[in-house]
Amino acid sequence: MVNMRSPKPGAAPRRAPSTTLVIAVLALCGTLVSLQQTLVLPLLPDFPEILGTTSDNASWLVTVTLLTAAVGTPIVSRLADMFGKRLMLVVCMWAVIVGSIVAALSTELALVVLGRGLSGLGACLVPVGISIMRDHLPAERVGSGVALMSATLSIGGAVGMPLAGVIYDRWDWHTLFYVSGGFAVVMLIAVLRVVPESEVRTRGRFDYVGALLLSIALTCFLLAVSKAGTWGFLSPLTLTLLATAAIVLAAWVPWELRAGQPLVDIRTSTRRTVLLTNAASVLVGFAMFANFLTSVQQVQMPEETGYGFGLSVVATGLWMLPASILMVVMSPVAAALIRRHGPRLILILGSLVLAVGFVARALLHGSVLEVMVTSGVASLGTALAFAAMPTLIMRAVPITETASANGLNTLLRSIGTSSASAMVAAVFAAWTMTTASGAQVPTLGAYQTVFWAGTAAALGGAFIAAFIRRPQRVPEVVADRAGAPAPAGERTHVKVEGERPEVLVRGQVLSHEGRPLRQAVATVLHPDGRHVDWGRTDNDGRFALALPASGEYLLVVSADGWAPQSSLVHLESGEVAPVTMTRRLLLSGNVTDSGRPLGSAMISLIRHSGEYVGTTTADEQGAYEIGLPPPGRYVLTAVDHPSGRTRSRALTVHSTSATLDIDLETGTPREPAVLAGESR
Repeated sequence: MVNMRSPKPGAAPRRAPSTTLVIAVLALCGTLVSLQQTLVLPLLPDFPEILGTTSDNASWLVTVTLLTAAVGTPIVSRLADMFGKRLMLVVCMWAVIVGSIVAALSTELALVVLGRGLSGLGACLVPVGISIMRDHLPAERVGSGVALMSATLSIGGAVGMPLAGVIYDRWDWHTLFYVSGGFAVVMLIAVLRVVPESEVRTRGRFDYVGALLLSIALTCFLLAVSKAGTWGFLSPLTLTLLATAAIVLAAWVPWELRAGQPLVDIRTSTRRTVLLTNAASVLVGFAMFANFLTSVQQVQMPEETGYGFGLSVVATGLWMLPASILMVVMSPVAAALIRRHGPRLILILGSLVLAVGFVARALLHGSVLEVMVTSGVASLGTALAFAAMPTLIMRAVPITETASANGLNTLLRSIGTSSASAMVAAVFAAWTMTTASGAQVPTLGAYQTVFWAGTAAALGGAFIAAFIRRPQRVPEVVADRAGAPAPAGERTHVKVEGERPEVLVRGQVLSHEGRPLRQAVATVLHPDGRHVDWGRTDNDGRFALALPASGEYLLVVSADGWAPQSSLVHLESGEVAPVTMTRRLLLSGNVTDSGRPLGSAMISLIRHSGEYVGTTTADEQGAYEIGLPPPGRYVLTAVDHPSGRTRSRALTVHSTSATLDIDLETGTPREPAVLAGESR
């Protein structure tokens, strides 16, 4: 169900905020939360002494932010689609503020870890911010805004290390969290004053069971990956956590498929574009973080290693800063390339540039400048790929689910980065050398192994992206305030100048008996065939759609087992009349005995794999009907109880009604007349 809040008649329209200001505020919010990932890295060697603990326990100050960000992202993103995107943005900012205060006022490890965990929830706002941009920015600015928001993941990481180093050198370590919390307060005020609340939202029941199962699976998996270097990759604890994650995930998937309003729409997520984009995200995220980790560590290695340069934390951050600035500069360029060539091609291009950067890193490492330039090339590829991914996702999912879909994409990127961290730690632990001062450091061969692994991951991302279906290019129609259309450029959706917020429509799909139909699909197109939006019904048969403006549209509704329906209708904000599906698709036929009708025979249908589908009884003339099952291979069996005879036939069902006749006389089966199935 969609929350409808139309302005009162005669009320003056609310002044739209500056587009540039909205982008700037959201991008700074992204920078703030990405700072949380690297803020304590320069202090990790000192935290055991500061907090009176072990190095392993101190590492939880980094691990906990990874866990809370990964677990919270799909939950916060779904809540944003349901209850408001700015609302959840504010919640994330408050989490950073409270977490910073708790950490700043604490001297106990447990409390500092708690504060870091709360701060990690801030990272959940990145997909929400991307979705806000889609809802409120002019169409021509969405691409550059999304690209900049994606780039903040790298910007914050690069700025965080030198900033933390400077603060720690001059002030107490608590100052890190005071600065972080103060920055969050400023950004919270900016969000409340600048960012408007989105009217594109889907009301309904939150999937608590799905959220719990996914949280358990992610926690177990990420703990196993992030701690495997300490516990051992084959340790009982690591293997137990991985097994638990697999078992819980196996239970989560069917639960989500049955849920009317799932936390993650599995059916949408397995669509070709979404599935392949998410798969590429894991590999690109792996390559991106491998590049960041090795760049930072390589230039800090002692000069006596033969490949290091002995830079301080502050100097390292300053050397890495140009690559982050490059990602900011590339944001409008990436957006222009996406508009001109499409996000699929730019994702492929970005992945290939990332691979080239890794190859160059494996071959060129004789100076700090070479490391900076080659890692910068990899960062350039990352900027292009990260800019394309949200665009691909948003074009393939319903408008009312953009936050949750981008949340899943962000989650999979973080799984890639976690895997990269574990891989780098394992390789660096396996290939070490002893310096003249007695320190154990990774060898050059260890770095080159990571570089080639990053190359393989980036090439894998490009290979997967190549199979993403090319979208059809359709002419854009830009309507002025008077409603007069004018062709311009090429886009997928209509843009109404000055009226970016959509008209929200809700409806219900019913069977001819008045029963709600779950998992039906309602699609809206313009009368000339251009796609607008689509939505899937929940357990109550309800759907939500977002339209660019009120007017006449083509509404197409389809559901398994029913003939699709379509009509040209006038749609405007509010509830539309229920769509009643009138023609049931059937599997029908006649049961005979040596060509003579056999009445009252029992008909049973099972899947080819053995699952029961349904049973019916033929009428006195031997005719039977069964509701058409989902497409697949089936076995139809006729039973004549008085004589004890049976006969089974195999058939393949497609998506239209099918006819299959069956004769009980052994050896003289009648060939079926099949409309959408085939008997062999």
